Amino acid sequence: MVAADVKISCRNVWKVFGEDPSRFFPGGDGQVPDPASHYEHILGSAHLPAACDVSFEVHEGEMLVIMGLSGSGKSTVVRCLSRLIEPTAGHVLLDGEDLMQVDDRELIEIRRHKMGMVFQHFGLLPHLTVLENVAFPLKIQGVPQEERERQAREVIDLVALAGREHSMPSQLSGGQQQRVGLARSLAVKPELWLLDEPFSALDPLIRAQMQDEFIRLQKILKKTVIFITHDFQEALRLADRIAIMKDGWIEQIAKPADIIRHPATDYVSRFTRGAPCGSVLTAGDIVEPLAETVVPAGEVAARTILDDLIPYLSDQEQPVAVVDESRRRIGQVTARGVLGALASVGKGRA
Repeated sequence: MVAADVKISCRNVWKVFGEDPSRFFPGGDGQVPDPASHYEHILGSAHLPAACDVSFEVHEGEMLVIMGLSGSGKSTVVRCLSRLIEPTAGHVLLDGEDLMQVDDRELIEIRRHKMGMVFQHFGLLPHLTVLENVAFPLKIQGVPQEERERQAREVIDLVALAGREHSMPSQLSGGQQQRVGLARSLAVKPELWLLDEPFSALDPLIRAQMQDEFIRLQKILKKTVIFITHDFQEALRLADRIAIMKDGWIEQIAKPADIIRHPATDYVSRFTRGAPCGSVLTAGDIVEPLAETVVPAGEVAARTILDDLIPYLSDQEQPVAVVDESRRRIGQVTARGVLGALASVGKGRA
């Protein structure tokens, strides 16, 4: 992707808690010669670094999942992006505009019109109906009642809650309440969607259903999404790219298949063990050069997951050609190649 496609950019962001954290960053830009030594210096000065030299870019329509265990800094980072928590140093650029330089009034307008935010706790207003809850951000914007209710009904239908417009939150299940939360965040038609562990309070079955619903919504809306979770399986299901955090640092940021096949650190490798790699890795991830002297037994799309590829290869003695979206052959896959990819997962090699 070209630079023009970047929706939000996080550059050398630090968040340090303590009495006087700004003294560690006199320039304010977060760039230090040796971030690791700087981290140790901050720790030794009775301050707590919660986000350390965090840098990444998210492109238009991309879903970046930031994951890590409790205390890893993932929620701190997403709150720094919207300045719900003020970064100690660094820059956050939305459409090229540095959010660290805007005043409070401008920031409020950006949050109201460009950002949608969903958190673990639904935060529904208990005295308002579903329709009124969803329309509430539009009311804050000053949208006339008839228009805001029309827009609210559109997103209520989108999240499959049509018919429940006049229900109260107490009359809804946990999954339905979270759908209302999603609808409310979408009512303002945000350009950037920030979600902080939105499904973690749900029962496992409802959580899986909400993940399916979220995937469906993203296929329709194609929002730029930053999604926070501590669940690696959830990250694999949802992400275009995954950023894994530990102690405030990003350990690795890559596509799910690359995280599984090429973990950058021992910490990341521990996350990949037991991963459902057959439903994540695709033929395109393990493609080999076409053998000139062998006639392929057939063709499969590059996006075919290994779980679907294995039964097909079991009936073939010859390699199978892999084709891209234009039906152009880009290589081949073999049963040996599939077994080798599966065997290498979690070992840092492919």
